[in-house]
Amino acid sequence: MTLSPDLRARAEALGQSLPPLLAAAEHLAATVTLGEHGRRRPGRGDDFWQYRPARVGDSLRLIDWRRSARSDQAFVQEREWQAAQSVVLWVDPAQSMDFAGATRPPKSDRARLLALALAVLLLRAGEQVGLAGHPLRARAGKGQMLRLLEVLAADLAAPAQDYAAALPDDFVRQGRAIFISDFLGDLVGLEHSLAQASASGVKGVLLQVLDPEEEEFPFDGRTVFVSMGGSLAHETQNAGDLRGRYLARLVERKARLAELAQAAGWAYASHHTGQPATTALLWTYRALQGGW
Repeated sequence: MTLSPDLRARAEALGQSLPPLLAAAEHLAATVTLGEHGRRRPGRGDDFWQYRPARVGDSLRLIDWRRSARSDQAFVQEREWQAAQSVVLWVDPAQSMDFAGATRPPKSDRARLLALALAVLLLRAGEQVGLAGHPLRARAGKGQMLRLLEVLAADLAAPAQDYAAALPDDFVRQGRAIFISDFLGDLVGLEHSLAQASASGVKGVLLQVLDPEEEEFPFDGRTVFVSMGGSLAHETQNAGDLRGRYLARLVERKARLAELAQAAGWAYASHHTGQPATTALLWTYRALQGGW
């Protein structure tokens, strides 16, 4: 495959940015205090986890009679869950993610940073991490970080539509997923993807990344709105008159995303690039844990 001069230049620029991006992701991950080991939870394993009061339905063979003898209540000894989870990431490659207001970096930069910082945390916790909708399978180990970097760079260097037309629908059964996008395009693809995820027992997180200008709509007077790919355009003589309707539509969009996430057993949050990346990283990581 031969790249055009423009795509080749962009790919080379992205390649040069990989080491700083990895360093930034590792630095961001290091700022998050997770306390106990991120994977610690009850389940199959050899290590002791905790004692819990026996519940109706527990088999008698599960009762720890030595611990129960010290109390008026029966206790069950639980083991620590030790099997690695498969977690797939999807970072929206659409051109809408290239939008940036004022002096802020584009949404795609924040999305990539958060995705890679999450990968750092998950891989350090022993999980298997991959990319959804891509041949790069979920794997554990430090080498997977470099593979993730290379694929994300290649995806962003390739031509893209204004908005993502389709989302991944091939999931590892009982796995986990993280989708990072502005979710401003048609939601039919997302609805289909979440339906497939639910059917496969996949839990996950929808993280919406927006620019503050998309949250506030600070435009007034004569304004020409053009999509990042140039396929859509709208001119108005008084943009201020659109503010109320735009903000109402944005509220509706967020409510719909939250509704779709809840129906699939996923978590949803909105984050904008004027906020600290640490806040979104910590919330996403903990929300993902909540599905385990």
